[in-house]
Amino acid sequence: MTTPNPPTRHGPPAAGPPAARAPQSAASASAAGAEGRRPGPGPDVEGTVAALRRTFASGRTRDLSWRIAQLRGLESLLTEHESELAEALDADLGRPAHYSWFGDLASTRVEAVYARKHLRRWARTRRTALPLAQLPGTGSYRYEPRGVVLVIGPWNYPLYLTLGPLIGALAAGNCAVLKPSEHAPATAALLAELLPVHLDPEAVAVIEGEAEVTQHLLAQGMDHAFFTGGPEVGKLVMAAAARTLTPVTLELGGKCPVIVTADARLDIAARRIAWTKMLNSGQTCIAPDYVLVEDAVRDELAERIAAAVREFQRAEAAPSGQRVVNTRQFERITGLLDGSGGRVLVGGSADPATLHVDTTVIVDPDPGSDLMTGEIFGPVLPVLGVPSLRAALDFVNDRPKPLALYLFTSSSGTRRRVVAGTSSGAVVVNHIAMHCLAPQLPFGGVGASGMGSYHGRWGFETFSHRKAVLTKTARPDPRLLYPPYSARKLKALRRIF
Repeated sequence: MTTPNPPTRHGPPAAGPPAARAPQSAASASAAGAEGRRPGPGPDVEGTVAALRRTFASGRTRDLSWRIAQLRGLESLLTEHESELAEALDADLGRPAHYSWFGDLASTRVEAVYARKHLRRWARTRRTALPLAQLPGTGSYRYEPRGVVLVIGPWNYPLYLTLGPLIGALAAGNCAVLKPSEHAPATAALLAELLPVHLDPEAVAVIEGEAEVTQHLLAQGMDHAFFTGGPEVGKLVMAAAARTLTPVTLELGGKCPVIVTADARLDIAARRIAWTKMLNSGQTCIAPDYVLVEDAVRDELAERIAAAVREFQRAEAAPSGQRVVNTRQFERITGLLDGSGGRVLVGGSADPATLHVDTTVIVDPDPGSDLMTGEIFGPVLPVLGVPSLRAALDFVNDRPKPLALYLFTSSSGTRRRVVAGTSSGAVVVNHIAMHCLAPQLPFGGVGASGMGSYHGRWGFETFSHRKAVLTKTARPDPRLLYPPYSARKLKALRRIF
């Protein structure tokens, strides 16, 4: 890992290992990632973490002005380098610039601005009431940074899901190591180039590499680890973190269901389901995974979703399919279509030469097929009819808890019943995935879909330690508390406590 020392706008000049790899174009970075990493010395994990610990020990990251400067630095990075970032995302994911603006750039900037504007309020010391036995005295709690934290980013939204947790880490006053996904090499290389310019390079480091680099980082005994990705890798992260008692936040995924009742606005539901499924080729952890719709309106809704897919493809002048990230994902997704059963309304084709997969709507696939038992994470949408809302709830509750559940209905009673009768990271009514764009709401999973939450205040608290402070006076100092304990003393103590 090289050590460039560019002039930083929001911190002192670099003086130690935290640094970026030498810049390269988005195209060359993506090609290098596709071919595998070139031979060469690995990153100096121990030296980088040690340097970050020295920075944290200096105390400068605790200052609110420093934290606010880092958040402004992220804002400027996203604003000033929008075109380069969009180019990198296109190289990695084949994604049009306007979708990258919506899915990665604007959403991240909103989080940074919100944190900057609310940070002083979040960081205040808070007084608490005390029980009679602790009077006279004062009680309070305060938030202090955890130390040096690790953010392990995914490839599907490699800016938003890497910089989003970093916002919470910096707002809380931590130093941070970012480990971007090796499956989005162009974006990872650009982050390594730009972050030392816009942030304090002695407090934030980017380390690139394969899975063994992540394991090496976790072995350093980080003060917190934040992982976004699939459940299987999440288990490995948690196991590695357990060896050093590193606390973890896991943002995983799961099969996010959509329930549509007969009284819903089917035209609105169809458009919103189709649009969010097509975003990023369905490679979104909170994308609609499957639709459960009451039998009376199943065919109408399925046809409307298929029509919306065709409409959006024409409007975008898009190719017949959507590109997925790599050959492995292409083979996995096309494999799900084989033997799934059901009736294909739109799509169904794929091109291995371009890694494009048609946006595919399948009506009533086999519930026991691979398509319906694992997370799809691609542009394939099953639509299943159910006889009643009760049947839909039973179907959802018989499966692992999802990261999000979506409901389309006109009935407030149905809304209350679904919210109370299911368990998921979030519930969104009459839309899909929009909760992730509201920093006022916590974002996180439950059970198999993850643990912990972030966004807004919840990100700040995730990366903070809530420390209790109790202050007592020297007087009075009643002897009631001290031995010997007579029957009379014990009776009095029982009354007080």
